[in-house]
Amino acid sequence: MPDAPPPTLYLIDGHAQMFRAFFAIRGGMTSPVTGEPTNALFAFTGMLLKLFHDCRPEYAAVAFDADAPTFRDALFADYKANRDAPPDEFVAQIPRMYELARLFGLPLYEKAGFEADDLMATVARRVTDGSLPAMPDGLRLRLVAKDKDLEQTINDRVTLYDVQEAAEMDADALLAKRGIRPDQVIDYQSLLGDTVDNIPGVPGIGAKTAATLLERFGSVDALEARTGELKGKQKERIEAAIADGSLDLSRRLVTLDPAVEFPFDLAACKTDGSARVEADELRELFRTLGFNRHVDELNRLVGPPPTAKNKPKASTAGAGGLFDMPDEEGGDEVTPADGDYRVVDSLDGLAELAETIADRPVLCFDTETVGSGEDTRCIGVSLAWQPGEAVYLPIESPEPERCLPLDKVVDALRPALTSPDTIKVAQNLKYDYRVLRRSGLTVGPPCFDTMVAAFLLNRPGLSMDNLALAELGRTTIKISELIGQKPRRKADPPQKRMNEVALSRIGPYAAEDADVTLRLYEKLKPELEAAGMTSLADEVEMPLVRVLGDMELAGIRVAPSVLDEQREKLEARIAELRRDVLDAAGVDFNPDSPKQLAELLFTTLGFPTIKKTKTGYSTDSEVLETLTERAAAGELGGVAEGHRPIPGLILEYRMLTKLVGTYLVALKEAIADDGRVHTRFSQVSAATGRLASNDPNLQNIPIRTDVGRDIRKAFVAEPGHVLIAADYSQIELRMLAHLSEDEALIAAFREGQDIHAAVAAEVFGVPLDAVTSEQRGRAKVINFGIIYGITAFGLARRIDGLSREEAGKLIDGYKARFAGIDRFMNACVEQATEHGYVATILGRRRVIEQVQARNPQQRALGERLAINSVVQGSAADLIKVAMIRLADRLAESGMASRMLLQIHDELVVEAPDDEADAAKTLVVETMESAMALQVPLVAEAGVGADWFAAK
Repeated sequence: MPDAPPPTLYLIDGHAQMFRAFFAIRGGMTSPVTGEPTNALFAFTGMLLKLFHDCRPEYAAVAFDADAPTFRDALFADYKANRDAPPDEFVAQIPRMYELARLFGLPLYEKAGFEADDLMATVARRVTDGSLPAMPDGLRLRLVAKDKDLEQTINDRVTLYDVQEAAEMDADALLAKRGIRPDQVIDYQSLLGDTVDNIPGVPGIGAKTAATLLERFGSVDALEARTGELKGKQKERIEAAIADGSLDLSRRLVTLDPAVEFPFDLAACKTDGSARVEADELRELFRTLGFNRHVDELNRLVGPPPTAKNKPKASTAGAGGLFDMPDEEGGDEVTPADGDYRVVDSLDGLAELAETIADRPVLCFDTETVGSGEDTRCIGVSLAWQPGEAVYLPIESPEPERCLPLDKVVDALRPALTSPDTIKVAQNLKYDYRVLRRSGLTVGPPCFDTMVAAFLLNRPGLSMDNLALAELGRTTIKISELIGQKPRRKADPPQKRMNEVALSRIGPYAAEDADVTLRLYEKLKPELEAAGMTSLADEVEMPLVRVLGDMELAGIRVAPSVLDEQREKLEARIAELRRDVLDAAGVDFNPDSPKQLAELLFTTLGFPTIKKTKTGYSTDSEVLETLTERAAAGELGGVAEGHRPIPGLILEYRMLTKLVGTYLVALKEAIADDGRVHTRFSQVSAATGRLASNDPNLQNIPIRTDVGRDIRKAFVAEPGHVLIAADYSQIELRMLAHLSEDEALIAAFREGQDIHAAVAAEVFGVPLDAVTSEQRGRAKVINFGIIYGITAFGLARRIDGLSREEAGKLIDGYKARFAGIDRFMNACVEQATEHGYVATILGRRRVIEQVQARNPQQRALGERLAINSVVQGSAADLIKVAMIRLADRLAESGMASRMLLQIHDELVVEAPDDEADAAKTLVVETMESAMALQVPLVAEAGVGADWFAAK
């Protein structure tokens, strides 16, 4: 039999691995429960899981840097002086990193006055000389680190290990990589120095030279004794470093202390495989942090958690209760945290339920469905009216004898769900509203959506599961417990459909959803009141849910033949552009490959470098636009004349390719059986409060180019109908005038002046009729840019020929002439700085954490967000109010006209031909009277057979 591998201790460099993880996943990750940053934690956790899965360590521990000065700081006051303070987002994750390591069963070691590297070097020395107590024979040490200082510890028993790359560095690997032996690492680092840690080294000595010197002389001591053999600048620099003590200082700084006194306990590092992993606590922490993928990885490592069985409960509704029937699937029943949950499975029970809920002030409902899109159908409804009690009404299930007819359920629920005296509550109410309306039941006002409420309150996670955990401390039943995990491979079993799940399993799941949502309502509603957002919620956001639901159900007709015609035309132009690009290049390459394009432009053809990334030359749109502009200005003298058109051709090629793939093809695929596209509007996506459009996203249809605008020709009215497109004129500037109370801007709007010309007259100090087109253009850029906190650098980039200094003077002049705007902008920043948030005209709050950042760029971003959020968010408030009032007025008028789309500041309405004029008038009147501002609101409307013609 082959000898068993020697036991191995894995000692992890905690902070270094965490910092590496932080930069491996740059920002954007936060816990959906707590809102804390999690990017470094996610990658750090992944490293630990991979270590345990791949290496199955017998022993493991983590060493950390103590939060205190070290002996190196005493040696050299400027040690690590070049390093910036660690990012706030990194520091915030450190306590969780300690928590994660402990839950993995790993002992944590640190000592004030020393770095983690010193502790690791001490353990390495003790493993090497056998002085570690209770050390098993042949123990090996793997230092989980990439720190080059730790290379000095490498020997026959100590190596460095990179978990991500599954790569081990021993003496041979070190020699191959750096050309030195482990006993030369300290000397190598002394010569080289370290700019990151501000270790001086010897100026002019790089990695290759340092290795060559050590190969020649063997050591720094020998080098110092034989400097006479050196020549020129190298001799001068090394002798100077010896004379001023910097070489000796460097050696002392890079030498790890192998004799740190700290209580390292090898027995405490014994992992017993993964037996010391606190799996249950880790699962809960992963759920809190939003690490769903890591839950699956943890289960593969330690096995899935055991499933507890419910105890049977008696039913009081209908002939049978939730747990009266055996689980036909033969598995364990799913387990709600608590609650009296029942299945109503008889018409008598349904009638009794209808009486019970008839006069409830609050009724929570939820639907279970199968299918997708416009084919979604209701297979069950759950209801809750007091915390801890809920019922499920099955419409389809594997037990048809216990199911209720859909029409009977709808008739029984109609009085309660349409009563003006009952608040109807749901999580993501718009979805359930659409499902029930397609089933013949239109849920009436007043309504309350817990997801929308959570969004208004700036909760980090909006799903019911995340809100239940964050707000109620409750872990809910996951849908995967009913239908299985989503297949990752072809061999994986498919998920079940919800109507295939036994009532003993779907019952508690569905009832819990309604119960938890009701509890969330009781938690969140008072918080809205405390935040001063009750009116915003009750009068705008909650009524808007039903308006958007009706718009989504209506959809808008799209003519596939028009899309096909446009696609064929653009594909012909794309093929022509591709030929032109290849002809101009003179070589064969793939224009769709950024890597090949970069190689062609900047290596082969000699175009000037504009921007580089970690992977090479950038060929993004900004780079190509710059090169196109330089070509037009004759500023590419080093590039052959025939090659200069390439960037411009690629820009057009990319634009048209995106139009075809993203819009023309995708739009056709999105057309439903009724010939209409049913986009989904989201109230909980944009932090400013603007609506978002998804599946498909109609807000991104390009309108700045003729070919982009042509796409709107495919959006057509039904026969006998027209489309009315109405949008606000300069709404954000008008809102800025109102909010800032700037007299000059208010006067210009009240007098109906060309606002950009009026601003130009003020800024440039000329009469209104003397404003040039160039002056007006610059004023227009400032007008729209000021809302987004435009900087001098940003303005200079947007206006050809304008220097940053000139742009700064232009902005200063603007602020001087419109002092009210400047005061308003400063007030927004002060509000964000003092209170942590800003508020819109209707009291919508947005948290602006960046204003408190230590990083100046992040702080400047926060200041811009503070200004933009107030202006853009107030404009979003306005158009939402207009939508609600328009929906009400159309209903009250008895018109057949209906709202279809809201895109930015524009509303699209479909009207019968004979209602077109009246509907247009109604739309404009409603939009212009939605709010009383200090400046007039102006809405402009057009009518046409398609969206393009209506614009």
